[in-house]
Amino acid sequence: MTERSRSFGSAAAAYERFRPGYPDELVDHVLGYAGRPVRTALEIGAGTGKATRAFAGRGIAVTASEPDPAMLEELRTHLPATVTTVLAAFEELIPIDHGYDLVYAAAALHWTAARQRPARIAALLAPGGTFASFGGQLQPADPDVAAAVRAARSAVVDSDEIPSPDGTPPEDPMQWPGSELIRSGRFIDVQQLTVQRRMTISADDYLGHLTTVSAYLTLAESARVTVLQRIRRALPDSVRISADLTVHLARKA
Repeated sequence: MTERSRSFGSAAAAYERFRPGYPDELVDHVLGYAGRPVRTALEIGAGTGKATRAFAGRGIAVTASEPDPAMLEELRTHLPATVTTVLAAFEELIPIDHGYDLVYAAAALHWTAARQRPARIAALLAPGGTFASFGGQLQPADPDVAAAVRAARSAVVDSDEIPSPDGTPPEDPMQWPGSELIRSGRFIDVQQLTVQRRMTISADDYLGHLTTVSAYLTLAESARVTVLQRIRRALPDSVRISADLTVHLARKA
């Protein structure tokens, strides 16, 4: 997992180009849950700023933290100077006086160290502040196409998904990190919801997206080229995509 978490910098430009942004509906859910004005926010693992711009666009003073210099540099080229950027891993972040109204992580929390994770999040929040974690993989919506992709990659990549960090079975109604937040006792009103995303993209754009996925980034170059070529041959020219976001919301106890 450590190797995969450190693999994204080499693909920062592709990450910005091929990863989708976050919809207004997601931001509406987070701010509605907060139930009070959100003036300041801290983002954990901001990447190239896909979620940063969604929240900064609502007039929130966002501090975007990111441990990879290449990813942070890409972020800075796309975001206004009103966004504060910090080159730091989650474990290196220092709480500020009074805390942030909102702390959130977009497809990044699973890369952080599990030890004292809820306690660290709580320490960064203002009393009663909101924590949000959200993310979801892009997958072919057509079962036949999805099966063809799995077959094409099977000799090299068994799965490109991230397993549940705490081993929560996929059939459980409360998935990670909600399960972890509840166990910690540091958060209340833990909720889980889904924001649906559907899109149709070209086969080449879907392949471009795969070049930003850690399961492929960590392959040797020859193996990566081979498996991506196999996947491309298995794809139709246009790919219907399911990219639902699983959202977890919690309030500091």
